[in-house]
Amino acid sequence: MNILSMKTQKIANWGNYPNVESNIHSSEYIDEVIQTVKNSDQITPRGNGRSYGDASLGENILSCLELNKILAFDPNNGILQCQSGVLLSDILEFILPHGYFLPVTPGTKFITVGGAIASDVHGKNHHVDGCFSEHTLNFNLIDSEGNIVSCSAQNNKSLFYETVGGMGRTGVIVDATIKLKPIETSFIKYEYQKVKNLDDMMLSFENCLDWTYSVAWLDVLKGGKDMGRGILMKGEHAKLSELKSTNRKRPLLPHSNKAINMPFFLPSFVLNDYTVKLFNFLYYNKQLAQLKNGIVHYDTFFYPLDSILNWNKCYGKNGFTQYQFVLPKKNSLDGLKAFLNKLRSSKNFSSFLVVLKLFGKTNPSAHWSFPMEGYTLALDIKIKEGIQELIKEFDDIVYKFGGRVYLSKDAFSSRKMFNLPDNLAGKFTSVQINRLKK
Repeated sequence: MNILSMKTQKIANWGNYPNVESNIHSSEYIDEVIQTVKNSDQITPRGNGRSYGDASLGENILSCLELNKILAFDPNNGILQCQSGVLLSDILEFILPHGYFLPVTPGTKFITVGGAIASDVHGKNHHVDGCFSEHTLNFNLIDSEGNIVSCSAQNNKSLFYETVGGMGRTGVIVDATIKLKPIETSFIKYEYQKVKNLDDMMLSFENCLDWTYSVAWLDVLKGGKDMGRGILMKGEHAKLSELKSTNRKRPLLPHSNKAINMPFFLPSFVLNDYTVKLFNFLYYNKQLAQLKNGIVHYDTFFYPLDSILNWNKCYGKNGFTQYQFVLPKKNSLDGLKAFLNKLRSSKNFSSFLVVLKLFGKTNPSAHWSFPMEGYTLALDIKIKEGIQELIKEFDDIVYKFGGRVYLSKDAFSSRKMFNLPDNLAGKFTSVQINRLKK
């Protein structure tokens, strides 16, 4: 048996904040992973580090990236079994030629299957297809005693639902079996709709529930009658008959791995109210018509930022955080208006990326999962003086309107903003879990 590799280095998640010095253990052999769990007082399971904030950070890290094998595939029924360190990008390259797509995907394909389960990720199709856990047939988990436990919605149900959305508290996910979505092509038929304000945006969401995918970009610097103006983007998997003849030659084309690279951190002064206002003006007005239709590759529709390697460096050396919250539908309009007013009044905390989505009904058994039926808004905010006070003000608004914050994005919010058990103590911990014990 090989010796489990270990290295000590400073690591951070995608937001580059905070930075933590960690002892990182990794192995491709399950028995070595089990032995590491048994021999550890406390350890933090970690995937590809594409969450934000202080999730999956700790003094002792168990990296799952070497558990990166596809184990089995049933092309007739669209069922895939793979190890937890496999990236969604690798799965897409494997399943696309067979006529399948991921049932649920977040805005990046560079996350691991284990991370997708631990965060119970959602996508642009939550109102139709729910979260990742609803398509996870089962997974195998190493518990605190070093036992491998098979979990599903029917078998070891309690542990299954403690794990999905539980951010690694219950153990190390070894592998998972996923039900895939059948498709005819790897292209998306889209419709982009310009919307003049938040009231109309929410009405537009309600009027497009028959679309599988929907998401909106908002211009948050506009106030008054233009508050919440933006572009609503809707999509469906294109059928073969809808493709142009050139694309019909390779209808199940996987994504390209070509990308440009952001080689350095941008100076902190680049992102400010003026540059964001200019970007928002150009982005909103580049679409001249009220509606724009077309067909694009899935990579363009789902993962536009993945085409820029290390785009997180755009926010400077101090890093950034992403604040994402959800409000119950009945309170969403008033709560979003209160939030946007607070954001507009907060100078020098502007954001290029502000995304609004509509969540559908949720599985009550998945009590650690983030979504609830209602509207969710996410925005990037660079780290600078005053951010902790700003996040507290955000939290107060979200809490007032009955909402909650996404653990996978959080670096500053208080315990009251999450669905958390009374006792967070255990072998599997993280900087985030330790912060929220109080």
